[in-house]
Amino acid sequence: MPLPAEPYQCAEWRRARVAPDYHVEVQGHFYSVPSRVIRQVVEVRATEATIEVFHRGTRIVSYARSGVRRCHTTIAEHMPSAHRRYAIWTPARLLAAAEKIGPSTIALCEAIMRTKPDPEQGYRSCLVILRLEKTYGTQRLEAACRRGISIGSASYRSIASILFD
Repeated sequence: MPLPAEPYQCAEWRRARVAPDYHVEVQGHFYSVPSRVIRQVVEVRATEATIEVFHRGTRIVSYARSGVRRCHTTIAEHMPSAHRRYAIWTPARLLAAAEKIGPSTIALCEAIMRTKPDPEQGYRSCLVILRLEKTYGTQRLEAACRRGISIGSASYRSIASILFD
């Protein structure tokens, strides 16, 4: 018989529990899996070039391996529906929405996104702050953001406490 067209690749197999954020970690990089397997045990097959995730013997996802540590590779279809609504947001779109309120709101959203390892992790906080405009109005929210920046407190909790006083 002829030799295989591709050379043999060594693979490392291991079990992993899917995190509540529907990702599994492989050497510092996080790969998404379908949200239906959150908190379940999966098998991960890792080669130099690929990452494959199996659940009950069936491959559920395959990725080209990434060497970037502390980053996420996420497929939108893996997200629970509650998370998908945040996936359509980009930093530019978020800052454009903040611009309608004022420069302090833009600065606060930028500060929130800077404090997170990935800007996407700050989207929810920024969106909740922007939603406060409906209750408190543009001027009051802009003033609260200005105050939050001046005291060095860039978070939803601090802005909400300023508005509630």
